[in-house]
This record gives sequence, C-alpha cells and structure tokens, in this order.
Amino acid sequence: MSLFTTTSSINANLARKLIEAGEEKLHEMGIASNIAIVDTQGFLITFLRMDGAQLPSIEHAINKGYTSALFGAATASLSKDAEPGGSLYGLNITLNQRVIVFAGGEPLLHDGLLVGAVGVSGGTAEQDQQVAGHVVQAFKDLVC
Repeated sequence: MSLFTTTSSINANLARKLIEAGEEKLHEMGIASNIAIVDTQGFLITFLRMDGAQLPSIEHAINKGYTSALFGAATASLSKDAEPGGSLYGLNITLNQRVIVFAGGEPLLHDGLLVGAVGVSGGTAEQDQQVAGHVVQAFKDLVC
C-alpha cells in the first residue's frame, strides 16, 4: 500500500491548444470573452483575455475553472443545490467566495480521472457554457 498520492494534470502545451480551440469558437460566435485552463487543484495554467472582454469576467473565468476542478463537476450542475433550501445552500460564499455556481466551468476528464478544468466568462451563461463544452470536446479530440 502506497503512502503517497499522485495526480496527473494537463501540461501548458495542451492548455494552450485548448485556449486556441475556445478562442476560435468565440470568434465564430462573435463574442469577446475570457478563458481559463486550470490544473487538478484549480490553479491557473493558462489564460486568455480577448480584446474587449469584460474585466469582471476575468476572475469569473478563473473561478469557474477553480470550482469545476475542486468539485470535479460542471459549475452549472451546482446551481440548484446552492439555492436557498438546497443541500449545498451557501456553497457560493465558501472558499473565499471563489466558488461559482453558474454555467461556464467544466472538468477535463481522461480515463475517468480529473486532469484539469476550463472556465469561460464574458458572454451569457448559455454562451459561456457553449464555449466551455467546445473546449471539452477539443480536449477529447486531442487526447483520445
């Protein structure tokens, strides 16, 4: 039995490719946005702030990636339980208020293991989710 744990995370080269995939999708959609790729612990690997992207969305994108990595789940999937009366009510004010419970954060899974996450912010929730989903698909295309 091992006394140590190991984790694998995507590297900077792959993270840059995922940023490029997200940026291409945003150009196609005509949206200026922010995209963050984080490691398994939610720490930033690479980031893109497109020209004209909303400045408050910088932290939202990073924190969506952070949230998705820490919980191993899409940020949108946490929303209902984080509402008043939900089993996770108040979740969004934990961890120094970095937890985001609306669309745009997605985990990156390889062979069922978390290897990173993406956070997108700057458009509507639906647009952010669409771009995050596109990045997840690009990830699958690149590693599978």
